[in-house]
Parts: sequence; structure tokens; C-alpha cells
Amino acid sequence: MMKYSWLLIVLLLTACSATKAEETAVQKQVTVGFLMDTLNEERWVKDRAYFTEEVQKQGANIQVAVAHGNDALQIEQAEKMIRSHVDILVIVPHNAQAMAAIVHQAHKANIQVIAYDRIVKNADIDLYISFDNERVGQLQAEELLKSVPQGNVVYIGGASTDHNSHLLKKGAMNVFAPLIRSGDIRIQYDQWTKNWQPKEAAKGMEEALRINHHQIDAVIAANDATAYAAMQVIKQQGMAKKIAVIGQDADAVNIQAIQQGTQLATVYKPVKKLSSVAAKTAVSMAKKQKVDITDSIDNGKNNIPSILLEPILVTKKNIQNTVVKDGFYQEDK
Repeated sequence: MMKYSWLLIVLLLTACSATKAEETAVQKQVTVGFLMDTLNEERWVKDRAYFTEEVQKQGANIQVAVAHGNDALQIEQAEKMIRSHVDILVIVPHNAQAMAAIVHQAHKANIQVIAYDRIVKNADIDLYISFDNERVGQLQAEELLKSVPQGNVVYIGGASTDHNSHLLKKGAMNVFAPLIRSGDIRIQYDQWTKNWQPKEAAKGMEEALRINHHQIDAVIAANDATAYAAMQVIKQQGMAKKIAVIGQDADAVNIQAIQQGTQLATVYKPVKKLSSVAAKTAVSMAKKQKVDITDSIDNGKNNIPSILLEPILVTKKNIQNTVVKDGFYQEDK
């Protein structure tokens, strides 16, 4: 009888251990909240897909919400995720200033916050993951000057509410500065683009051509969607291939434009790498694991720990070895 009693005790202890192991496994499965601004541009659709796939590969759950350029909606979505007790928030802010309050709310709930590709201003975010956006602007300006060392330049900025727009412009203007002082480069039109809307960029390009009597030699646009809008206006004015245009993001239609000679170049930010690094880092942080950070960036309140990836210039010469090789662009498109 004693023998069977001991056997029963062993079986019960084994069952309890198994139950505890299962409970621990469940506890370790974290949830990542991914708050996005928009899916209007091709690249953001890819970001969502790559990020979601990598989070799931890491054995975590994910909640995704898209604000469609609406500050109030993005704040509402963030508050909902905080109430649902996600383990970490990853934010692509529509408005760099407006999301500061959400960072504060998340921290009160012991939820860490990562700013993805766009920084949140004046807030103690836990991490910023992006590309070196000043370097993007620098690459744009340097490549443009190879084709247009002297002349009249139009600058079509991004949304003024997006801190990246300011970084891109800073990088470009740092390159142009000595040539502006010498008079070789003249910035004849310089405007932000409300909400990154291509139709607003098109209006800006029309105005730039009109007030400068079509005497424009080059255009730098803050992304490829606004660059394409500018090129459409240039084409309508019968000036295709007469004005050098450069953007960034390596959208499919812009890669085609580079191949056709209507766009000079773009800057490729390998979003698969960005999303992979961000997803792995978010899951690690949610599990309270140590993450090695070497860079930082000032967001107006503090120097924020940052992971900054290197952007890549894409011209007609290296399309095959960059966006095609990475599978980012398929030539049959």
C-alpha cells in the first residue's frame, strides 16, 4: 500500500511541475502594440508586414492599429492598447509632439515605448529605432550636386509635424550651405508638405515653376511619393528629364522612373532590416532582457538611446545590387 502511496505522490508532483512550466511559458508570451500613422505609402505596408512577421517569429503576440494621419485617433488607439496591458508600445507617430502625452501614460502603466522610424519629441521614450535621417538628406544633396553643381533648386519638405522632415532637410542644407553662400546653388522654393500628401507636393511644384518662370534645375523631395507628384507636374509642363529630381524610400514607381531617366536617384532604407531589428528589440525589452545601445539622439528633452541604421543611395547603376538583390523591388512590376 505504501508503495502505491509514494507512486501517487510522485505523479502528483510531476503533474504540478508540468502545470507550473506551462504557466511560466504562457507568462513569457508577451504582446507588442504597434501604432502606425499611415499605410498610404508603399513602404509602410511593407513595414507592417515585416514587423508583424518578425514579432510572431519571436513567439510574441502583436496588436496593430493605423491612425490614417489622425492625431486624435492615434491617441485613442494608444490608450486602448495601454488599457489592454500590452507589454511594450512601438509607435510611428503622426505628430512628433502630440504623442508625448501617450509616452507618459504608458510609463505610468509600466509599459516601455519605442519610437519607430520617427522620433517622439519632448518625451522620455525608452528607445528610438530608425535610419540616420540626416545622412539621408546628405546623400540626396551630394548626388544632386553631381548632376547640378550650379542652379536653381526646389526643396519639397515632408510634414512639418514629423521630426524626420527636419532631419532630412538639415542633412541636405548642410551640404548645400557653402554653395548657397557662394551663389552656385539658389534655393528658389522651400516648403513643407502637409501630412506628406502628394497632392500638396504637386501644388508646391506648380507654384515653384510659376513664380520662377520655369527656371528650375533640380528638385529634392522628402520622400518618393512627393517626388513622384513633382515629376507628374514637371511632365505636364513638358519638362520631363530637364529637371533633376531625387527622393527617398525606393518606391516601385520611382525605381521605374530612375530606370526611365525621369528621376535621378532615391535613397533606400532597407525596411526589412529596420522592422526586424525593431521587432527583436521590442520583444527583448518586453521580456526585460538587456539590449545593447551605442547611439543617442536629442529629442528636445533628453538624449534618447537610439539604434540608427545606414541608408543606401540608389541610382540607375546600382538598382540590381540594392533593391532588386534585397527583394524589395521586383523588375516585373
